[in-house]
Amino acid sequence: MKKSGIDESSKRELRNQRQFSIRLNVFFFATFIVFTVLIVRLAILQFVEGPTLREKEASISTKSTPIPPIRGNIMDASGKARIAYSTSSQSLYFTLTKNYKLEKNKPELYKIVGKLKKVFNEYGDPKEKMTAEQIIKAMDIESKVQFGYTPRRIKKNLTNEEIAHFLEHKDEFKGIEIVEESVRHYDTDQVATQTVGYLRQFSGVSATMDHYINKARVTDADEKYLSTEYVGVDGIEYAYQDDLRGKNGLKTTPVNSLNIATGRTELTAPQKGNNVWMTIDKNVQLATQKAITDQLSYLHSYRSGSSYAPNAQTGYAVAMEVSTGKVVAMASMPDYDTNVWENMTDETYKEIQPHVANGTIKEVYREGHASSMVLMGSVIKPLTVLIGLKEGLISPGSVYQDRGYAEFGKEGHETRVRNSSGHVYGPLTPARAIEHSSNAFMIDEVGLPLYRKYQANSVNVWDKYMKEFGLGISTKSGLPGESTGSGEYLNLEAAGSAQAAMAFASFGQQGKYTTLQLAQYVTTLANEGKRLKPQLVSKITDSEGNVIKTIKPEVVNTIEFPQSYWDSIKSGMKSKVSGFDGFPYDYARKTGTSEQSIYGHTVDNGVFIAFAPRENPKLAVAVVIPEGGFGAQSAAPVARKIFDAYDQEYGLDGVPKKNKLNINK
Repeated sequence: MKKSGIDESSKRELRNQRQFSIRLNVFFFATFIVFTVLIVRLAILQFVEGPTLREKEASISTKSTPIPPIRGNIMDASGKARIAYSTSSQSLYFTLTKNYKLEKNKPELYKIVGKLKKVFNEYGDPKEKMTAEQIIKAMDIESKVQFGYTPRRIKKNLTNEEIAHFLEHKDEFKGIEIVEESVRHYDTDQVATQTVGYLRQFSGVSATMDHYINKARVTDADEKYLSTEYVGVDGIEYAYQDDLRGKNGLKTTPVNSLNIATGRTELTAPQKGNNVWMTIDKNVQLATQKAITDQLSYLHSYRSGSSYAPNAQTGYAVAMEVSTGKVVAMASMPDYDTNVWENMTDETYKEIQPHVANGTIKEVYREGHASSMVLMGSVIKPLTVLIGLKEGLISPGSVYQDRGYAEFGKEGHETRVRNSSGHVYGPLTPARAIEHSSNAFMIDEVGLPLYRKYQANSVNVWDKYMKEFGLGISTKSGLPGESTGSGEYLNLEAAGSAQAAMAFASFGQQGKYTTLQLAQYVTTLANEGKRLKPQLVSKITDSEGNVIKTIKPEVVNTIEFPQSYWDSIKSGMKSKVSGFDGFPYDYARKTGTSEQSIYGHTVDNGVFIAFAPRENPKLAVAVVIPEGGFGAQSAAPVARKIFDAYDQEYGLDGVPKKNKLNINK
């Protein structure tokens, strides 16, 4: 029995050994097969498919290059005049298909350059000839300006003969293509140039302007801005950049590891920008510009009387529709031809630099002269009276005995302020105080009583009222760089005391504001407390004329006063002014003459505000002539011509007079 057990165990062990040997052999055989397959596959990859795979490896990606769209137009209010528009231009672009930095490729590069130079000289504009050095620089073979796959613009504004030659000999110019681009043009009549704005190359502004700093971070080709693309940097061009620009097209190109194009490019057309319709009417605007220019010439030449103002160099005017807030004219004179930006030089920039900024919305300085933002002078007096009425300091029927001056300050050290020309007006109601522009009334009846009521806090109370009427706060126009003005009454150290600050503020010698702010202020008076946002655009349409957006009137804030207060100040706005003889409408107006120290000498700035008709007002106007002298004589005549121009185009009574004249004819 024992022997049998041993035999059985040996047999089992023998079977296990045989099974292990079989499994081991199968494993080695399988491993051999696997390695054989791998070796054969590697051989096939290396010797059979290798060249094809290497070619695919060299072209494994595509690059998308944005194509800037054609910029939309800026129209005047009527839609009959294109104030800014783009036209198509054919440009020659070059895309690197080889690494021309390598010496072995230089001969081919020089051959291309030579052929291009020959075509330019033979078929191009004689004034637009290019040297070989200029062509090589434009090609940017070192990729200092553009990436390797990005097309380089070699020449713009190709002639028809150049275009025909390149199309007929396309095979001879590898990497060369003709691209349609847009060129910006501006109305040569120079319509509201500073308000419309201008374009500059994206690469020159992308690091300094907030809107473009963000755009520079965009990497998606369909949204990306090209460094050579021109973008708005001021005025409407900047404020409505996203609407005007349109959407990129795409140029998709297969490239190799060296970023060199290896296949056919696919194009997706760009989408043209929208058209922006301004509220500014070309005819009213040109009449406004001419009125300022003519008035400056008059002030320089009229030597008899107080109208002579030889130092008056600039003039500013804004006209707003009372019911809509639409700005129908905004003039900052002198102006300039915006088309010079297309081929700007250092010399040209020096010539236009004093005229580029919009003096109606910001402070613009001219060496040796008053800036564009002057003390508002007596045009503040309707608001001074409203504050006095609201604060209970006076009533519409109050009577003040004007003795020609007012005094304030410590006893024995009083400061005396006289009326203009020392006039003594006798008994004055608030309305008559506005009409006669009594400084004494404003100080004694409003400025000093307000100080006594609130003491040092009186300047803050005054400031609150100023801001409610748009003075010392943004008008919300949307134009870039708009100033909020300067409430100098808040600087008690400079004023000497809160009492002095209130005395001078009450008759307009403590606040400097822009012409647009003055226009919004007088519009608010005409609207009896409804402050409207100045609208510079009425609608936006696509390239087919479909309306994308309509801009409606927008009330910024409302000031509630009893009707008797509004009646009082409106009845007082009837100062004697020049230039309104024969004006067929009753109109509310207020003149201003602010004194200001400029470079060590005192100057008088002319300021004027008005709205017409007095009842059911249609248009409000503000005019500023720095160093122009009395506002009644320097600024008022400009306003008259603006009212006349608007009356012709739209009608101050709702009936355009030019249409009436045409019917009569």
